[in-house]
Amino acid sequence: MPLEPAANVLSQNCPSRTVLRHLTDRWTPLIVTVLANGQPLRFKSIKEKVEGISPKVLTETLRSMERDGLLTRTATASLPPRVDYQLTPLGLTTVEPIRALRLWAENHLEEVEANRQRYDALVAA
Repeated sequence: MPLEPAANVLSQNCPSRTVLRHLTDRWTPLIVTVLANGQPLRFKSIKEKVEGISPKVLTETLRSMERDGLLTRTATASLPPRVDYQLTPLGLTTVEPIRALRLWAENHLEEVEANRQRYDALVAA
């Protein structure tokens, strides 16, 4: 039987909560999905694929992911300067769990929306 990790996300003082928060924020799962094939992408390509994200928020999220060791930022001296982002080996370990959540959301969308409509109708009555 595997040992339980020393970290406990249910404990209010455990730093694993910030790790979970970063992984499940609004944009990180989408960026992981875009970078999931392991190939480096430029900022503009990521922004085009993740619809609705502002340049400022994309920059902040990429920095946070870099700080957590989930991706690397590689700047190449050229004109114009080239910057590529790529998941690290640690970042690649998030691909499957995030993929599972994404597929669940996509596969259960209609059911969830129907439940929301039922709930909203009951609350409004």
